[in-house]
Amino acid sequence: MNKKVIRNTIIFIVLVILSGWIGVLVDSTLSEQTKGDSPGMGIWLVLPMLFAISITILSKGSWKDFGFNPNFKGNIKWYLIASLIFPVVTAIVLIIGVTTKWIDLSTFDLEPLVLVFSSTLLFNFIKNIFDGAPLHSYLTSQLIKLNFDDWKIYLIVGGLWGVWHLPYFLVFLPETDLQAVLPASRITITIFMVITIIFWAVMFIELYRITKSTWPGIVLHMVEDSLINPLVVSFITIEAGKEILISPIIGVITSILYLLIGLGIRTYRKQTSQIMFSEIKEERSFPN
Repeated sequence: MNKKVIRNTIIFIVLVILSGWIGVLVDSTLSEQTKGDSPGMGIWLVLPMLFAISITILSKGSWKDFGFNPNFKGNIKWYLIASLIFPVVTAIVLIIGVTTKWIDLSTFDLEPLVLVFSSTLLFNFIKNIFDGAPLHSYLTSQLIKLNFDDWKIYLIVGGLWGVWHLPYFLVFLPETDLQAVLPASRITITIFMVITIIFWAVMFIELYRITKSTWPGIVLHMVEDSLINPLVVSFITIEAGKEILISPIIGVITSILYLLIGLGIRTYRKQTSQIMFSEIKEERSFPN
């Protein structure tokens, strides 16, 4: 294995784990901060990308690892798919929820949701250049170089993405936002959220791998933040005790659907790679 890649990967993982707690430490030295909008939270958000960039510069690594090239040619369909995954799955989950009477849409109003969605897209697009993107692209690329199999990549990237969120769920987020997702203790909510993030990570990783670009994943995350979070917090009511099953954020049914989508993209990627490999092999078998 490439010792430089191993060293850089370990350093990056350790720094990512520490980044949120650095933010917590900064907040602790300042006067009382607003929950969900503090300097420490900003530090937590941007440090992973800054660490990845710094490591790349110092080690003279490849900028291709970040997937900053949008690679539109041949990948427009994946941008479209990325923009539709969360709305389609959410619609399915809402239909299941209404049918089972686990979700109440009696007070649902589409117009204000559309307004919230459209007004937050740009902010969430910029925010999600930092939220998870260095893990889905840069870290994934390093693990591929180390010949890790797909399942190890999912667990390492997804697990680190979840661990990176620990200060966010345990410290930065207001209690009211957490209770709107799941009426439980912070620790319980955090455990479920980390598991959810690991399930979701497969989609982000596979979008990066099949397009060799980080931007479809950023589009995917942008739509999620602008649609799912406000929907659950302000627009629907979930029957008490059914959140774990049907919540559009942490529900078991929801997470399984997202995992299946991620694995579906993986299957398509592997089949496409096999076809391309066969075509190249056939071309080389013919004499000039």
